[in-house]
Parts: sequence; C-alpha cells; structure tokens
Amino acid sequence: MPALTPEAVREQLAALPHWTPEPLGDAIRRSFLFPDFAHAFGFMAEMALVSEKMDHHPEWSNVYNRVEVRLTTHDVHGLSARDIAWAQRADAAFERRSA
Repeated sequence: MPALTPEAVREQLAALPHWTPEPLGDAIRRSFLFPDFAHAFGFMAEMALVSEKMDHHPEWSNVYNRVEVRLTTHDVHGLSARDIAWAQRADAAFERRSA
C-alpha cells in the first residue's frame, strides 16, 4: 500500500473536517469527546473491533470522556488509504453514538 501524496491527503481531509494533519504530513489527529467514560470506552471497544478487521491499529489514548487518536501507516512512513478509511469509520461511529 503506497503513501498518499500531499495533494491526495488534502483532498481526503476535505471530507474529514475534524481531523488535523500533523506538521510533517505523515499523520492525522482527532479528539473525540463523549458524555462520560462509559461512552468513550464503548467507542474504543467498537473501533478496536474495526481495527482488527482492517488490520490497522491507531495510536490512541483515553482520559475519562476524551479519546485522542493519531493515525499513520508505519509501513509507508506516512498516511495511506487505510488511515483515511479508519478515520471515516471512526467519524461514523462517533456520529451514531452522539445521536
């Protein structure tokens, strides 16, 4: 799987407005805020299953109601289509849980 070009990253992030590229362009970040710890942990559990199915795992952390996510593809030393697909799935999961 090849790394995305800077142009492709810009195009993909236009549809992911809550994700922020890191200065070097090799990763994207997002903070998810939930009503409480149980909701945050439920989101992480759902996305853990997604991660296993995709064989693509985020760098993430959780403090109470906040989940911080960093996505990069280590094999290509940058962003790949897998990162974008994971971010899209995470956004959809967050929206379902926020409705």
